[in-house]
Amino acid sequence: QVQLVESGGGLVQPGGSLRLSCAASGFTFSNYFMSWYRQAPGKERELVAAISLFPRVTHYADSAKGRFTISRDNAKKTLYLPTNSLKPEDTAVYYCNARERLGRDEYWGQGTQVTVSS
Repeated sequence: QVQLVESGGGLVQPGGSLRLSCAASGFTFSNYFMSWYRQAPGKERELVAAISLFPRVTHYADSAKGRFTISRDNAKKTLYLPTNSLKPEDTAVYYCNARERLGRDEYWGQGTQVTVSS
């Protein structure tokens, strides 16, 4: 059974940090491009950051550059997103996405809520 389970979200003050994690199971993690998306209330889901297979090429949305860092541990089948200098506009549900390298399969996690508020 394929599972992507996000964790690490929560309530944080502006300027604070959170470390999001996504634990994968049920598929060959190392064969999948991994990404973080987010969806704020009333807005479309948007790409935050992505990481390729090997070499580990990364891509960030402009809003995430310099503050978020995507990484993956294939041995642990886990995707990470440490987030720093959080802003109220970062408030959203953050989703983990896995896309097979040839585009044959795609999976989503259930999401983890990040709320940035004083």
